[in-house]
Amino acid sequence: MTNLLRAHQPLTASALAERLCVSERTIYRYMDDLSLAGIPVYGEVGVGYRLSEGFELPPLQLCAAELDALITGVNLVTVLTGKGLADPARALLAKIEAALPAGRPASQPHSVRVPDHRRASDEYGRWDQLHGAIAAGDWLSIDYGAASGQQTRRRIYPLGLFYWGGRWTLGAWCSLRQGYRDFRIDRIHAQISVPHCDNPPPWVSLAHYLDERRVETTSGNMVTLSGIRPMLNGLPNGKKGEQD
Repeated sequence: MTNLLRAHQPLTASALAERLCVSERTIYRYMDDLSLAGIPVYGEVGVGYRLSEGFELPPLQLCAAELDALITGVNLVTVLTGKGLADPARALLAKIEAALPAGRPASQPHSVRVPDHRRASDEYGRWDQLHGAIAAGDWLSIDYGAASGQQTRRRIYPLGLFYWGGRWTLGAWCSLRQGYRDFRIDRIHAQISVPHCDNPPPWVSLAHYLDERRVETTSGNMVTLSGIRPMLNGLPNGKKGEQD
């Protein structure tokens, strides 16, 4: 909780409770415990909790469980994304190992294994291209094979990549359908950047896309990206977030 305050202060009790998945009453108790421990935390009515200016924590220390979680997460990134994130993830792991106290190597046998079987697939290279197009704000022309077997060519404005525990999907604005669509990356057979395209409609954004998906799921029109988060999250009813 102290680290959350350092990074995002001020934070209200309700905001802290949501981030930590506890009740507001528990937050109040935590604040009392921090004060008793000598942490200079204080609250302002209508503003939230803060730490006194200049307060610093000791250097970051990780317990065994936290280290396991961190190494597992880094290994998942190296396997499930593309080279553009895999290489920095490996560099991060080396930095973690260098910063650990003697006798705690990050490279020691790890009980959680992440098999690396995607690098030879077309999807591995395509992930980097899609990630780069999102970062650059580029339109793409893609050849896409739908679940029905129909092959179409789409001009899309990519917004985000989402992992459903087995499949990556690309959320995008589709100029053919004039709406948001979700494309499984393993069904994109070809893609090229489309230069000098018009801007998408002014309301098109990742935030608006996520809001639309939540509304559609809540209303029962479609089961797709409810409570969506990039990377690791489950998809209800075994569906893969694709619609045509």
